[in-house]
Amino acid sequence: MSAQSAATATANERVKTLTLDSTQLYLTALNSTTSTLSFPPIPSSFPHSNFVPNTRFLIDSFRHPFTAFSASYFLSHFHSDQYSGLSPSWSKGIIFCSHLTSLLLIQTLKIPPRFVFALPLNDPVFVDGCEVILIDANHCPGSVQLLFKVPTKNGIFERYVHTGDFRYCNSMKLSSYLIGFVGCDAIFLDTTYCDPKCIFPSQEESIDYVVSVVDRIGKEFGKRRVLFLIATYVAGKENILVEVARRCKTKICVDGRKMEILRVLGYVDGEVFTEDESESDVHVVGWSVLGETWPYFRPNFVIMEEIMVEKGYEKVVGFVPTGWTYKVKRNKFAVQTKDTFEIHLVPCSEHSNYDELKEYVKFLKPKKVIPTVGMDLEKLESKHADKLRKHFDGLLDEMDNKKDLLMGFHRGNCETVEKVERDANEERVMERNKNMFEIKTVESNDMDVSSNDVSYVHKPDSQDSTIPSEEERERIIEETRDSLPKWVTRGQILDLVGSSRWNIVEAVSNFYEHEIEFYEQVSVFRTFESASHASSPNSPISLSNSGHFRSSTDESVNTNLSQVSKSPSLKFTRWRNISPSKRKKNTEKRSNKKVKSNSKLESSGSKQPTITSFFSKLLPDDSKGGKTDRKN
Repeated sequence: MSAQSAATATANERVKTLTLDSTQLYLTALNSTTSTLSFPPIPSSFPHSNFVPNTRFLIDSFRHPFTAFSASYFLSHFHSDQYSGLSPSWSKGIIFCSHLTSLLLIQTLKIPPRFVFALPLNDPVFVDGCEVILIDANHCPGSVQLLFKVPTKNGIFERYVHTGDFRYCNSMKLSSYLIGFVGCDAIFLDTTYCDPKCIFPSQEESIDYVVSVVDRIGKEFGKRRVLFLIATYVAGKENILVEVARRCKTKICVDGRKMEILRVLGYVDGEVFTEDESESDVHVVGWSVLGETWPYFRPNFVIMEEIMVEKGYEKVVGFVPTGWTYKVKRNKFAVQTKDTFEIHLVPCSEHSNYDELKEYVKFLKPKKVIPTVGMDLEKLESKHADKLRKHFDGLLDEMDNKKDLLMGFHRGNCETVEKVERDANEERVMERNKNMFEIKTVESNDMDVSSNDVSYVHKPDSQDSTIPSEEERERIIEETRDSLPKWVTRGQILDLVGSSRWNIVEAVSNFYEHEIEFYEQVSVFRTFESASHASSPNSPISLSNSGHFRSSTDESVNTNLSQVSKSPSLKFTRWRNISPSKRKKNTEKRSNKKVKSNSKLESSGSKQPTITSFFSKLLPDDSKGGKTDRKN
């Protein structure tokens, strides 16, 4: 191709590029005779994760009260936490989104079509003078990442990537459009699982697991004997359903609302999905039918039994596919069971895990990361946002930050640097004082351990007026027991609920934050008891051959635990409320002071976040499957 032909082709391509003016689109939608619109400034309190700098583009933000600040709204995907605020009466501005999302908005939420504008995928358009590109987000049908190229002074452009909700995959590195945003000014990043403990398996592995369970149990029981229930959102998880249908050679039964969504997504009635319950033993249910997932998973076996009886089945097997169910220290796929009911907690997430987030940032090498999920994100430099950004240290384009720092020195503007140094010094002093206080506290507790017979039963303060009645205490203990592994003793449960002032959520959270320590306490007892049994064959053994505790042995377990708790290796039971990092600092400081210690605690695994810690109930040495028999 000659240079002239190439120039002509480029010119034609520019002519074809869609150019939009959101203000004119909005005025047309309003049937307004006015040719211009004016908007007030975007207030400083507006979340920085929801608008693009140097524009009036608002992302996934439809519920800001009262005043409209823009005519340009972007919706990354059709999930309620993104489109919250939209209704059939929407008229605040034009909603730019993908084609599939536009259909869902119009046909499902009944948004007036004149306020919805579908943008093409992988095809640049110009909106209000800015280049905008939509690429696949690998999250749910119609989900997109938004790439913005914003003109500034002197012909310079700023580049921004807004991921919306997304699940990173290697194929994203092959996108020529995304490659053009390497070194971008900022990435607005989906930080749902921005935590080193959240490294759950790939979607393919999780889908394989669901398919294998359905296939295995289905063959064992035969048709119309076992019912499979898969929990999903209104839109999402379709990849699981399609694979189960294809590989298990069965249709998937859905309700009318889900079928309406599936029709919009292009699925034809009767091929993969059906509303006729008699055609399939695999049914889709709402997200909370099988149990509550927040703040920890609580199975709803009562509802499952009602469904089983109503539909005439002998067994019900449920699946809850979400990344929150993953726990690094245990089997990838946890199972909760009761009688003829099973609930499989499958870490099949449509959000990027921790390693994938780091891989994506490493690829894009942006100048800044702006978290979009978390607490206190209204402020760009909030404490929580800074904490999330630290996970990506060393992966950013640091040269731009160094240039800004050098320019600051060149202008003689050292006030900020001096303030940072002062703040750092003050923080170091505060941290040193705090550590000194914690050391004293730990030393005091150690003295108490060595001079007293430690019991796992919490002894409340005499002034504590929140102690419930005996009946209520038993109810709390039983409900707490249902949420913990089978090996936890009644004494440990009493200690947990007592120290948390009988708050079940706090008690369960405390347990999973320190599960290793609780298990090691029991392991010490097991060693102690085995030694006693070897020396005295007639002495009672409180453990079953399988290594699990039976409820009838709790009293014996608790009695012997109080004996072995005197061991120096159990001093960490008094450290429950100290974080592992501080615990390490304290140990080092005490070592420098030559404080006598017979043993040191070393972390045997990453501490789990509160939410993700409730889903796997196997003992570490249990090598078979992922089941845990539990009481409801």
